[in-house]
Amino acid sequence: MHDGKELLLKISGLSIVFGGLRAVSDFSCELYSGELLGLIGPNGAGKTTVFNMVSGIYTPTEGEITFWDKNGRSHSIGKIRPSALNQIGIARTFQNIRLFGNLTVEDNVRIALHSKRIAGPIDVLFRLPRFQKDEEAMIQKTDELLSLFKIEGKKQELAKNLPYGEQRRLEIVRALASDPSLLLLDEPAAGMNPQETEALMSLISFIRKEFRITILLIEHDMHLVMGICERLVVLDYGRTIAEGLPDEIRRNPAVIKAYLGEDAVNG
Repeated sequence: MHDGKELLLKISGLSIVFGGLRAVSDFSCELYSGELLGLIGPNGAGKTTVFNMVSGIYTPTEGEITFWDKNGRSHSIGKIRPSALNQIGIARTFQNIRLFGNLTVEDNVRIALHSKRIAGPIDVLFRLPRFQKDEEAMIQKTDELLSLFKIEGKKQELAKNLPYGEQRRLEIVRALASDPSLLLLDEPAAGMNPQETEALMSLISFIRKEFRITILLIEHDMHLVMGICERLVVLDYGRTIAEGLPDEIRRNPAVIKAYLGEDAVNG
C-alpha cells in the first residue's frame, strides 16, 4: 500500500543488453493503482526500451516485472507476449501511431475489442445467438468510446484521413477498448502543436477520471509532464538518476545536467 493505494506494477533490477551494449541497467520502479507516473530523460536514455520490456516486446536480460490484475492476482510478465499482457490488463500506445490506416475508425476500435469476444467459430459460422450478442455488445461499446472521445461523427472515415490529433485520440481509444488497468503512453504529444498538446493534457486527465486507470507516461514535452504527472522517474544512459515530485525533479542538479549539460549546473 502507498497512501492507501494498491501496488499495481513492480519493476526490480531490470536490465537489457543488445549486442554487448547495456541499454537499460538495474532499473527499478513501483507504480500504484490510480497513479500517473512520468518516465522522462534525454533522447537515448532508455525510456522506450523500458516500455518495450513492460509491454512484452523485449525480454529483459536481468530483473523481474510483476503486475497485479483487477482480481489481485500477481503475474510475472517479463516473458509474456503482448497479446497475453493485453488479456490481463496492460495496453499501450506507440510514439509512431500504429492504426490500421485503410480501415474505418469504427473497425479500428472493433479490432481492439476482439479479445473480449465470447463467441466461438461455430457461433460465428452459423450466426448463433452468442454471435449476435457479441456483435451488439461490440457496436455499443465502440459507439460509447467514440462518443466519449468526440469522434463518433467520423466512425466511417478511414483512419488515415483523420487529422493528426484525432489519430492520436483514436489510438488511445483503441488501447482503452480492451479495458486495461494499466495504460502505457509512449510520447503521446509527439508531433503535436501547443494547442493540440493542451487538448491532450485535458484528455489524459479525463481518461484517469472516467476510466479510473493507472498511467505510465513517456514524454519529452516538459510542460505536459510537469502539468499532469504526480511523480517522475528520470533515466539517463539507461540508469535512474532521479525520482520524485515534479517540483523536486525540476530543481534536481543531475536532471538539469542530463538535459542541459554541465554548464547549466555550474552557472
